[in-house]
Amino acid sequence: MAQFDRRQHAFALTLRALGYLLRYPDAEWRAHLNDVCGTLRDSRVLSGNRLEQIESLAQTIRTADELDAEAAYVELFDRGRGTALHLFEHVHGDSRERGPAMLDLIATYEQAGLTLRGDELPDHLTVLLEYASTQPREAALALLGEVAHIVQRIHGAVDKRGNAYAAVLGALLDLAGVRVDTAGGHAHEPEPDLDAAWEEPAAFDGCGNQGQQGAGQAQPVHVVRRAPAVDSHAAHSAARGERA
Repeated sequence: MAQFDRRQHAFALTLRALGYLLRYPDAEWRAHLNDVCGTLRDSRVLSGNRLEQIESLAQTIRTADELDAEAAYVELFDRGRGTALHLFEHVHGDSRERGPAMLDLIATYEQAGLTLRGDELPDHLTVLLEYASTQPREAALALLGEVAHIVQRIHGAVDKRGNAYAAVLGALLDLAGVRVDTAGGHAHEPEPDLDAAWEEPAAFDGCGNQGQQGAGQAQPVHVVRRAPAVDSHAAHSAARGERA
């Protein structure tokens, strides 16, 4: 039992650390960066190669001017839908379905005993990872598997830019047991119109109150994607205060 508890604890810490690395890199963030990287090393959940890639990202940010690091983060994650860390941006876009889906996701968090700060949006990947870290390992893995297709897409867009943040997204895919697709080069290609590539799902099935479990138990959260229409044409901006 003790060994199982240590495994659960290490996995939860890894999720939290990866989520932290995807947050806005302000001065407070920098103050904890070394501890976060140490946590990833000590937990021994990720591969040595992946840890090296993440440490390279951390070192790049450590040595960069603070304002430059912040501007680079905004340029990467807030200037294009393909790299947006808000998951519903990839599922609902700007449709009217996004609001109710947000409320359902908040209800899921609240039933797990979690409360969002006023500046947090529930569909931000960092918030979802914080939630996942509070769940049993198997439930957290199932959740990672459900959002893996979105994380894969974000990873591909980030990797095409040759950006080291791809290592963090790749680590999440590693945990989900999903093969990481590499971009096969880092040419910065124009982003497709996300609204054309993604259609609204029929429902965000798992985030309503119906069927939710108690805190500490498996909490179903389903993020689904439909195939684009045959005749669709070629396939985020967030204020700093919206960063989770």
